[in-house]
Amino acid sequence: QVQLVESGGGVVQAGGSLRLSCANVGRTFSMDAMHWFRQRPGKEREFVARITWTGETTYGDFVKGRFTISKDYAKSTAYLQMNSLKPEDTAVYYCNIKQTWGQGTQVTVSS
Repeated sequence: QVQLVESGGGVVQAGGSLRLSCANVGRTFSMDAMHWFRQRPGKEREFVARITWTGETTYGDFVKGRFTISKDYAKSTAYLQMNSLKPEDTAVYYCNIKQTWGQGTQVTVSS
């Protein structure tokens, strides 16, 4: 089965950068698109970015060129490079493939 583990979260000052990783540590290799979502305090979970097997990418409207999703299918790992972070980017970031979710990684951006 697919099993996702996120890492790379932490505390960063506004304007800083973080790189999140999402590894599929399960026994099933997936060619499905990999997604990042986030849930800000008191808000519903929202779409951040998506990358397909062929490398097509899609981003949430709020990203505005600040984030970049990439993948290494040989390592069954997706990445989210986040630059120019803002306090409103503070959230738990989740990786997703179809119905499978990771446990999330906390990102806190201080002003």
